[in-house]
Amino acid sequence: MSTPPFGLLNLNKPAGWTSRQAVDRVARLVKPAKAGHAGTLDPLATGVLVVCVGKATRLIGFVQAQPKTYRAEFLLGKRSDTDDVTGSVVDVECRRVPTRDEVDFALRGFLGRIEQIPPAFSAVHVDGRRAYKLARRGEAVDLSPRTVEVHRIDVIAYEFPLLNVEIDCGSGTYIRSIGRDLGEALACGGVMRELERTAVGPFTIDDAVDPRTLTAESLPQLLRPALTAASHLPRHSCTPENIADLRHGRRLRVEREEGPFTEGQLTALIAPDGELAALAVPLDHGRFLQPQQVFC
Repeated sequence: MSTPPFGLLNLNKPAGWTSRQAVDRVARLVKPAKAGHAGTLDPLATGVLVVCVGKATRLIGFVQAQPKTYRAEFLLGKRSDTDDVTGSVVDVECRRVPTRDEVDFALRGFLGRIEQIPPAFSAVHVDGRRAYKLARRGEAVDLSPRTVEVHRIDVIAYEFPLLNVEIDCGSGTYIRSIGRDLGEALACGGVMRELERTAVGPFTIDDAVDPRTLTAESLPQLLRPALTAASHLPRHSCTPENIADLRHGRRLRVEREEGPFTEGQLTALIAPDGELAALAVPLDHGRFLQPQQVFC
């Protein structure tokens, strides 16, 4: 690559791969530039894994905050220490098979802002250590509930013991926990059997790329603009003189026909070539833009 890579890769993580393996694949192709993923997928899971490359690694938090869509298959009548089929799975005695109406009613309890306990085998920190490391050693893992937001749950198919659903949710939601808690609500237990992440914000499974096919030659053409991660922010188009000021850390004076920017509202600054040049915060009643992160 003649210029340092700067952008976002939409990968389709294969089953059995860790998210780290996918990132390492990219990192080997772009070094010495950095690469980092925005939102871990368990090895069992497949689907959209956004990898930020070069200076775009500073935008990981923006991508992680995007809404996500999943397709999951739950296996009712079971429990597992991992809340999925990769752990120690045991049968649960069901006095009777839940009806479709009962499943629909129970799922409504998981919509909106809910309190959710993460799985014991998860990357959540407990006293500075990852929960899954403690769980693997057989140590008791006491995790506090976390507030997450679930926007939609649609049943795709149900024939006991298999339940297929599609879920729209916010950042930090554990789909395994939904399957586990749904099973408890139905008094029959539940574990996750399959999971595919089909969307992260504007990144969808339809145009995701298998990391196993990446090459040093193909990767630059597959990079999405870094601006995609900040597409929800207000924008300001920069002149070449503005770009020079940004590179020296100077704030920009702006005048707009539509009025000043909202003070304190993070704003995306766009270079003449259409690339993301910087993120800035309006000051002094929106008449100045103070750069916070500069990419140009």
